[in-house]
Amino acid sequence: MELLEIQPRELRFTFELKKLSSCSIHLVNKSDQYLAFKVKTTSPKRYCVRPNTGVIKPKAECDIIVTMQAQRVAPPNMQCKDKFLIQSTVVPYGTTEADVRSDMFAKDSGKYHEEKKLRVVLSGPAHSPVLLPLNGLLKQDPCPEIFSQEEQLLSGVENTPPAHVVAKDLEGFKTAKVTDESRAAKDVESRPAEDVDELKLMKDIAKEKIGKDIEELNSKLNLLELNLSEAKLTITRLTEERSMATRERETLKHELAMLRKKSHMRRVQVGFPFLFVLMIAIIGIAVGYLMHS
Repeated sequence: MELLEIQPRELRFTFELKKLSSCSIHLVNKSDQYLAFKVKTTSPKRYCVRPNTGVIKPKAECDIIVTMQAQRVAPPNMQCKDKFLIQSTVVPYGTTEADVRSDMFAKDSGKYHEEKKLRVVLSGPAHSPVLLPLNGLLKQDPCPEIFSQEEQLLSGVENTPPAHVVAKDLEGFKTAKVTDESRAAKDVESRPAEDVDELKLMKDIAKEKIGKDIEELNSKLNLLELNLSEAKLTITRLTEERSMATRERETLKHELAMLRKKSHMRRVQVGFPFLFVLMIAIIGIAVGYLMHS
């Protein structure tokens, strides 16, 4: 099902040297969803598109104005190879033009989108000056007034205007020509082409990406700081436990030495009473033997 209807299917410009030319594109959202669109061209410096991105509500319409900048040279045989591409995709309800990003129209985004190409057709003006072919190129006929004056000068007609009048007219034509050329040059230099919007969009995307990267780095740093704090606490706890274990080991060694010393003393104390009793027993036996004898 076609989501976006586009009319016309080709862009027709009335081409005149050093003059702007415009045409419109009519978009119709045939779906029941919000659609975002983006207009691209193979020659962004030659055209100004307003708007080049936007959002169309369900069953709504939108008009796009495409302006061709003033050109100094006509294309060969009035054939233009420029192309326009209109991309559209479904977006969530309530999406605004400010929410439209270039990545929405990427083919790997996973979203359904449509792409339609429009070709550019040039046609000459219905009135003079007329573009005529010459050796495969196009030239502009001389101004009718100047041509008639030159013809009168060459034919020697009696009612030919004075030479200073013709010179004045020629000078005025040259001044007007220079003015038109300078105006066309200014238009070309100051044209608000789509490049500006593309640069702004790329700048916004870069800012958004940088912001996300900064947030991600901050979260990673916070996580690393947390892990570092936990590691420090663990090291401190292990150090304290090691110190306590060392103190306990020294205490146990001291207690063991005390126990060994006390055991040795007990052994000495237990030995002397036994000898004393033995001696008393021997003395008693001797006294008893003596008494019986």
